[in-house]
Amino acid sequence: MALPAFAARALGPPPLQLEQGAPARTTCPRRHSRVEAELAASRPGSVAASVRASPPRGVSLGFNSPPLQDKPPKAFSSLAGALRAPLFALLPRGRRRRMHDLRRRWDLGSLCRALLTRGLAAVGHSLKHVLSAIFSKIFGPLASVGNMDEKSNKLLLALVMLFLFAVIVLQYVCPGTECQLLRLQAFSSPVPDPYRSEDESSARFVPRYNFSRSDLLRKVDFDINGDDLIVFLHIQKTGGTTFGRHLVRNIQLEQPCECRVGQKKCTCHRPGKRETWLFSRFSTGWSCGLHADWTELTSCVPAVVDGKRDARLRPSRNFHYITILRDPVSRYLSEWRHVQRGATWKASLHVCDGRPPTSEELPSCYTGDDWSGCPLKEFMDCPYNLANNRQVRMLSDLTLVGCYNLSVMPEKQRNKVLLESAKSNLKHMAFFGLTEFQRKTQYLFEKTFNMNFISPFTQYNTTRASSVEINEEIQKRIEGLNFLDMELYSYAKDLFLQRYQFMRQKEHQDARRKRQEQRKFLKGRFLQTHFQSQSQSQGQNQSPGQNLSQNPNPNPNQNLTQNLSQNLTQSSNPNLVQKENRGGQKQGSGQEQSDGSTSNGTNDYIGSVETWR
Repeated sequence: MALPAFAARALGPPPLQLEQGAPARTTCPRRHSRVEAELAASRPGSVAASVRASPPRGVSLGFNSPPLQDKPPKAFSSLAGALRAPLFALLPRGRRRRMHDLRRRWDLGSLCRALLTRGLAAVGHSLKHVLSAIFSKIFGPLASVGNMDEKSNKLLLALVMLFLFAVIVLQYVCPGTECQLLRLQAFSSPVPDPYRSEDESSARFVPRYNFSRSDLLRKVDFDINGDDLIVFLHIQKTGGTTFGRHLVRNIQLEQPCECRVGQKKCTCHRPGKRETWLFSRFSTGWSCGLHADWTELTSCVPAVVDGKRDARLRPSRNFHYITILRDPVSRYLSEWRHVQRGATWKASLHVCDGRPPTSEELPSCYTGDDWSGCPLKEFMDCPYNLANNRQVRMLSDLTLVGCYNLSVMPEKQRNKVLLESAKSNLKHMAFFGLTEFQRKTQYLFEKTFNMNFISPFTQYNTTRASSVEINEEIQKRIEGLNFLDMELYSYAKDLFLQRYQFMRQKEHQDARRKRQEQRKFLKGRFLQTHFQSQSQSQGQNQSPGQNLSQNPNPNPNQNLTQNLSQNLTQSSNPNLVQKENRGGQKQGSGQEQSDGSTSNGTNDYIGSVETWR
């Protein structure tokens, strides 16, 4: 067969002519490479003629084997092989090796796929036989009804489909790994207390302060349908934003707050009224200034809520103040990171005694538009930084120390007055929570205001402040700059945990009292039913004349009820029973004989109680 002209020009000189009667080319890739190398070496003037062909990897020619170039070339079985051999010989040696390795890998992959397919088929076949044997053992009596193999196959298919359906339903009802149904510990261990300390410390602690019962029992008679108002004092970087969202989005109410998409403020009206019950950032906005403190809120909130009404028409409201505190070091680092990102809080008014502070009373720590990018050392070096002791300053009454005028009293006396004022205001607040105890904060709020949240609070142990790595020296300096906040937080944590323990104990006592009342009620019902059935049986055994002679009272149920009440009183007061028994021993024998019927009834009652127990 002659080649076209363009193919001959592209291939150059004509290839080596095949010998007559040469064996046909085999399909082994190793023999392909050998033949191609022989053809390339036999061509005069070719690049591969000067390179002695070596056997491929894994092929040994033996000790007495003649060189490859002395062997006669073998014929190709097709024109394609004859055309491909010169082109393959022109490739570099490294390229030829890579192509040869690729062929071997492809053959090994095909072999692995074939083995895997056959292995899976064999496993499936053996599994089918095993399952059929199991079903034949289980459902042996049904073998005589019909073809057992067909029935077992249908039953196996039904079971598999049922299992798949159960898995799909389980994934739909209980997605994720947090499903309570998948927790095997629930069957072996009791349910853990959801309010156990979130900071991995012991649930029991040693109190440092002595608080009265009125300080620990915080139960506010908050009527959302009335005129009372909850005022949220939001301190910077204490988790107040999260808690504020819980107040407007996560409380079970008769008329929930209306929160629209894209708007920060929600409408929290009382049921059937166009009046709000919550004064916070997400309900009324910053009506008294950005992050208004105690001094500003106590003078501003009544004017904002009832400012448009006549003084004679203003209702007598109760303002319930609430707030959230945080560990001072974590709060300080979080505020520094927030300032680094460009926060300034320039909209804060700091109004005290009816006026804001002057620039001399409250200088600025930076000269530009913001303090973004400031290092921690510069943040700590500013003596006018409001981040220092911020929680004490925002919870105290600044009018007691002359507001922001530091020349009114000495610094030591000023700090003492501020700390005592902050402690007093915090103790008399309706509620305060701690960022480090989210679940306990939720529990105390629900018990204080008798309002329940829809979903539980989440404790976030990883925050921006926790990502800041500081050494011991810097931490001690931050504690020194916030020494008033450190003492206030210690006081608040002690009061918070004592309130929590007190409320939990009270809850357990109330539950125990309810169980005791239920037991008494059930015991009375049981004894009443028992005596009624006993009296009916005695009445049936006796004649009507004998009943009238022995029981002059025509209403036996009344005597039965009186005896039952007396017996219950005696069982509840054993000391009284002993005194009555001692008094009864001093009486005469004639009285004992006259009271024979009563003693018999009492003995019957005691015997019935012992039998019931």
